[in-house]
Amino acid sequence: MNKINRKFGPWAAAAVLSGFALGHFGDPAAQPSSSASEGPVLVLMHGRVYPAPDMPPLDNATVVMRGGRIAAIEAGSATAPPAGSRIIDCTGLVITAGFQNSHVHFTERKWAGPAAQPAAKLESQLADMLTRYGFTTVVDTGSDPRDTMVLRARLQSGDVAGPRVLTSGSALYPPDGIPFYLKETLPAAVLPYLDTPPTPQEAARVVQRDIAGGADIIKIFTGSLVTRTSVKPMAVDVATAIVAEAHRGGRLVFSHPSNLEGIRVALDARVDVLAHTASDGQPWSDSLVAEMVEHRMSVTPTMKLWTYELTRNGVPKERIERVVSAAAQQLSAFSKAGGQVLFGTDVGYMTDYDPTDEYAAMAGPAGLTPMRILESLTTSPAARFGESERRGRLAPGMDADLVVLSADPADDARRFSSVRYTIRQGRIVYPLPDR
Repeated sequence: MNKINRKFGPWAAAAVLSGFALGHFGDPAAQPSSSASEGPVLVLMHGRVYPAPDMPPLDNATVVMRGGRIAAIEAGSATAPPAGSRIIDCTGLVITAGFQNSHVHFTERKWAGPAAQPAAKLESQLADMLTRYGFTTVVDTGSDPRDTMVLRARLQSGDVAGPRVLTSGSALYPPDGIPFYLKETLPAAVLPYLDTPPTPQEAARVVQRDIAGGADIIKIFTGSLVTRTSVKPMAVDVATAIVAEAHRGGRLVFSHPSNLEGIRVALDARVDVLAHTASDGQPWSDSLVAEMVEHRMSVTPTMKLWTYELTRNGVPKERIERVVSAAAQQLSAFSKAGGQVLFGTDVGYMTDYDPTDEYAAMAGPAGLTPMRILESLTTSPAARFGESERRGRLAPGMDADLVVLSADPADDARRFSSVRYTIRQGRIVYPLPDR
């Protein structure tokens, strides 16, 4: 579940109050850094290329990258690569657009103080959690901004090789609606400074503050688990004000719903993305799903999370099975109705980084095809963030964010985890570059 940083100390109050006083680190749709534009030409040869989930693959294809962009793609070409190119033979390998994980956190202690950490150490940590699994863009839905924004700046400058990071501002909760797990883990001195706006006007001011501070998205709890068994909903007028202010600032709103009532609030407020399926174990009706699709709401399933979280909290096996089965039904119904799915795992809160079980759950119980899963990793998040003209598929002129897989996921969705290379802006970020 979406937890705020468990390592917050007494200093966190100042960070929360400041609304990311460290400042905005630039447009999240910024052009490739100078380090990418000055790099050598990178050529992938003889691979099977999936240009997009809705296009047939190109066999024995060549992909040429220059200046952080895709310069050319040719199938069955015998054309010699440009002189001085770095060439990777991809015979037997599969090439797709880079993946987006739309629900991550940087809350483990190892992310503290990134300004002072060596680049090689940060790159190793990013590889363990993200780039070894093909993620070239990630959406942080709640971490310590003093760390995440510095990490983001080092990645954006090219000082550290890794994924592009989009991050949220401070989460907003209902009044008296701080989740029980935060009360159990955060210092008591921090809790009064968490944002629980009682009125639409105050909620709008919090959103304005976070946008001014550099937030790429806004995160709210339309349904907050105030105990292990009870959920407090956010008032609809407050949620509506948050969404309206976020949209005025060109930001998407992600919601933690927890149950059907939380989803109802999110729908009425016109929230953009559900950050999870609901953990209440209740199926989604056809009418609810139809309304979600009509309002263009996206869903990030985080299927693996429910087994992980409930198991570690000692929940009986029968209850876990019921929640997991309901989550599969929710995702299946939403996908079949044409709903937009954004892949996400809650990794970083989950310390088990491997997404293989997530792919297996999406393909197995939920019934998504491998190409539908590829959509959730590539074209769907690009479209949701308004960036389809620059990422999410492979074509000349697009960002050179690519994944090279060791096997074809069209035969088995678990193969999305079999990453041989991850390339960000034409730069290999996994395997780790030599320094």
